[in-house]
Amino acid sequence: MAVSFLNREVSDLCLGKPALRPIIPATATLAEAISVLKRIGETYVSVWKVLEEDDYSVECRCIGKVSMVDVICYLCKEESLIDSSKVLEVPVSKILTKGDNIVRHLEPNSSLLEAIDHILEGTQNLVIPIHNYTNSRRKPLSKSSSLKSTHHNGVEYCWITQEDVVRLLLNSIGVFSPMPTFSIESLNIIDHNILTVPYHDPAISALDSIALAHIEQTAVAVVDDDNRLIGEISPSTLAYCDESVAAAITTLSAGDLMAYIDYGGPPEDLVELVKMRLQEKKLGLMLELMDKEFSVSSSSSSASSCSSDDESGSSRNGSGRYSSARRSEAITCYPGSSLVAVLIQALAHRASFIWVIDEDQNLVGVVTFKGILKVFRGFANTRCKPERENLSTH
Repeated sequence: MAVSFLNREVSDLCLGKPALRPIIPATATLAEAISVLKRIGETYVSVWKVLEEDDYSVECRCIGKVSMVDVICYLCKEESLIDSSKVLEVPVSKILTKGDNIVRHLEPNSSLLEAIDHILEGTQNLVIPIHNYTNSRRKPLSKSSSLKSTHHNGVEYCWITQEDVVRLLLNSIGVFSPMPTFSIESLNIIDHNILTVPYHDPAISALDSIALAHIEQTAVAVVDDDNRLIGEISPSTLAYCDESVAAAITTLSAGDLMAYIDYGGPPEDLVELVKMRLQEKKLGLMLELMDKEFSVSSSSSSASSCSSDDESGSSRNGSGRYSSARRSEAITCYPGSSLVAVLIQALAHRASFIWVIDEDQNLVGVVTFKGILKVFRGFANTRCKPERENLSTH
């Protein structure tokens, strides 16, 4: 039963999924990508490359995705700080995650098992065709329209994410009984190779870890001197921030950065501290980014803030992107927690991972969607083996 469930077509996950819009070409600049991200309010936008084009059709392929995390990490790099005059004019293709695994095209009749296998190889988003248009009268395409939507040669596409697959598995969790009731420790899915940064260390020292966590869809744990978990610096939270957070990473400690990116926007005292340190380091571009961002945020929120006495409203400077993010407070479970409990907890918080701690709050490891999917994949393998053995005896 579990095997037949996992062999269902991946197109089942596309039901109700909207088409990818808007998209940007690989030649778009970093500034253009930032503008699109802010306009659409999404955490990332797909990047497409034109493979072949004529007056009547355009063949494109998704080659990756770009989020504010990619922008922030790029702005924090040493080469960006040294040559900052044209840093926003580079093409987005320069900041895409290297390799062809992050985004992968998959046919709608592919199996759920194939989708899981790609995710286990490192894929974050599967690009699936969702609709075919038939039109006998083909109209010429205008130059400006070829990459404004994902309607290519009569085909539209949607994303399938790790969360989509995990949610489908949870909705049919009984098929895999009794495995979901086992503890995560007994299933051996606790990853002990975790990314950490001490609370008082400079946030910039964790830049490589943040970039790696972005690829692995985890986070950097912020710990005290006794390795107790205090909080996290999560790419999923940074994705709701703006590019000026690069200035905070460059100037603040890991602990202060957690407060800076917490939902609701950064406290005013930290904003002033960042500006002061930027002036000391003579980082003009980052100072310009901050001045521009907070002047826009201040003017856009003045109407709502003047009529409210709420403490958080008067003490924080933030835009709508900040308010959409979840807190930097870590979500935790224990080694004895059941797999189904961890699944429910992760999906309830829209998190792709859960920190594992012991009774003394010491950090033990992390459980990820990728690790969970590996268990379900192994479950299918164990069920397939008896079936193959039965067939070979007949």
